[in-house]
This record gives sequence, C-alpha cells and structure tokens, in this order.
Amino acid sequence: MKKTFGIMAVVSLVIELVVALAIIGRIDDVGMDPVVVNECVHAIADNYGDEEAYPDKLDYAVIDSKGEVLYKNSDDVATSVNEAVKHGDIMLDLVVEGDVVGKVIFNNSTDEQIEGYKKSLTIAIVCITILQVLLIGLYYYYLRRTIIRPFEKLNSFAARVAQGNLDTPLELDRKHIFGSFTEAFDMMRSELKKSRAAEKKAMDDKKEMVAKLSHDIKTPVASIKSTSELGFALAADEKTRERFNLINIKSDQITALVSNLFNSSINDITEIEVKPSEQPAIVIQELIKSADYLNKAGAFTVPDCRVYIDRLRLLQAFDNIFMNSYKYADTAISVEAYEESFDGASCLAIRISDEGPGVMEEELPLLKEKYKRGSNTYEKDGAGLGLYLTNYYIENMDGKLVLENLTPGFSVIVYLRQV
Repeated sequence: MKKTFGIMAVVSLVIELVVALAIIGRIDDVGMDPVVVNECVHAIADNYGDEEAYPDKLDYAVIDSKGEVLYKNSDDVATSVNEAVKHGDIMLDLVVEGDVVGKVIFNNSTDEQIEGYKKSLTIAIVCITILQVLLIGLYYYYLRRTIIRPFEKLNSFAARVAQGNLDTPLELDRKHIFGSFTEAFDMMRSELKKSRAAEKKAMDDKKEMVAKLSHDIKTPVASIKSTSELGFALAADEKTRERFNLINIKSDQITALVSNLFNSSINDITEIEVKPSEQPAIVIQELIKSADYLNKAGAFTVPDCRVYIDRLRLLQAFDNIFMNSYKYADTAISVEAYEESFDGASCLAIRISDEGPGVMEEELPLLKEKYKRGSNTYEKDGAGLGLYLTNYYIENMDGKLVLENLTPGFSVIVYLRQV
C-alpha cells in the first residue's frame, strides 16, 4: 500500500511538471508566423478587389492610403493606424502592381494567447494539487488506520494492564503493521491473568488453611479450658488448684493467639470455597453434637430427609453459633429441627435458641455484616466475624440464616435446602 501511494505521488508530480513545461513551451511560441503573414499579404494583393478570394487564416483589416476601411474579417481588428500602433498590431504595406494602395493590419492576439495559456496552466496546477491533496489525505487515513490508531490502542491497552485490568482483551487485527504484536500482547494479558488468578488462589488457599486450623484449634482449647475450670473448682488442695489455674491462663493465651491468627487470615481471604453436596439430614445431629462441646443443648431429633450442605462449612457455622451462645448468654441451649417452606423452597430448619439477653431489635440485620457486633457485647472479646462467616457459609449452600430475639433469649434459625 505504501508503494502504491509513493508511485501515485511521483506520477502526479511528473504529470504536473510535464503539463507546466508543455504550456510554458507554447507560451514561448506565441506570436504570428511571418511566413503565414507574408503569404496572406501576397494573396490579398493578388486578389485585390475580390474580397471573396481573400484568405481567412488570420484576423486582419485592409485600409486604403486615406485610412478608409476596405475590408475586415473580424470585429476585433484595429481599423486605423493609430489604433493598430496602440494595440501593437502588425501593419504591412499593401503593394499592388508596384504601387502602395494601402495597409494590411493584422490583429496581435499574443496577450490573449498568453492569458489563455496562463489560465490553462493554473487550472492544470490546481487540478493536480487537488489530486495530490487527496493522495495526502488518503495516505494519512491509511497511516492512521494502520499505524496511529493501532498504536493508540496498544498504548491504551498497556495503561489498562498497568492499572490491573486484565479482563478486557485487545482487539486483534492483522491488517496493520502491529497485527502480530497485538496477538502477542493479548496472549501476554491472558497469561498474566491466569498467573494472577493462580497466585490469588494459592494465597487464599494458604490463608484459608490457616483460618481453618485456627478455628479447629479453638474448639479443643475451649474444651481444655472448661475442664480446667471444673478441675479448679473441685480441687481439694492449693497446689492442684494452682496447676488448674495455670492451665486456664495458658488456655486463654492460646485462645487469644489463635483468635488473632484466625481474624487476620479471614480478613485477607477474598473468597472462601464452599462445596455443598447432597447429604442425609442425620449428619446434622452429629455436627451439632460436635459443635456443642459444653453439652448445653438438650436432646433433639432430625426429620428423615436429604439436604444440600458442605459438612465442613456447616460444622464451622454451628461452631460459631454455639461459641456465641457460650460467650454472650452462657445458658441452656435448645435445638429444634423441622421441615418448613421458606421463600418457596422446601427446607430443613434448625433453630438454636438460648435464654440470654439477645440484642437490640434494630441491630439484628447488622449482625450478619463483617465486623458488626451488638452494642451490649463489647465487654466480651470478639471480632464480629462469627455470624458474618456463618451467613456466608449458609448462603453458599443455597440456604438462609435468620436471627430473632426471644423473650427472653436469642434464636438463630438455619434454613437448609432439601433435595
């Protein structure tokens, strides 16, 4: 394409030069041919008086010696000596049989011819210039389409990648000089996106593992603490009481460290993986017994059905619910399991209730948000993540978490989808 534009530009310049030289050459040849003029005068002399035989190759007028016009073949011809001299016309004596009978005045059209040639030259130059401007415009359009615009797209693409936007692909077009580069750049974007996704997943997996281990450690530590408190109360001698008290203090230290580790890990995890599957409802009884390590829940039964759950995440959800009840209520806990329709779906409802103070009614919707706690709980340690994570787990099992105040007490209802 570039060669075509180059050839066309050169051709237009050559045409312009040739036309200019041709017209200038014709200007140099402007004027009447003396031979033709002399032949015309001789023809008039030979046929003097017979106007029909006069030649008509040139514009002229014949006047006699007194200045009277005897003949003219054009209205543009001067008809007097003064007028002819003023106009620069050619005047020759008309000699008939040796006598000068008058003059022949030939019209001098040199100026008109030069003006005509100048006009032709101007028109030719203007036309060729317009052609060249069109060529320049077409070439600019070609450059913009094949170089400038693709380069601007590459520049914009690089800016987006630098800002971390790896989702918008680079438009591929092999018709410009950056065609192969755009494909390579977009491949780089795709690979960078995969690399970042893999890195993010690895980091989240690592943090989730730390959070899971931290959470799993808290349950046996809490059991050790409760046992040490019981031993402290039942010990008969002071030395044994000191030992149980030391176990209790160290349990609190471990719990604080594990809580900090858990909270920092959960803080950075952008997405916790939940993998629900079809399970028999009877497993819920096992999970609740595992979560209720202080055995504060009474006996309950679970209807015979199948539910859509992730056993690990559901256990963690129950752990959070029971830990909150232990911490903020420290009363007996009742558990009910029953089938109920919720939001048009058949569900298994698990209601876990205590006899604690509950929370303010307007604070109920906030408890499922990250870092939100009831206004009457700030004397207790906590990060406001328990119910947030519980709600996250349940919703990712297509379930629903509902919080209610009782009189007295607090109730958490877990709706699990039946399958």
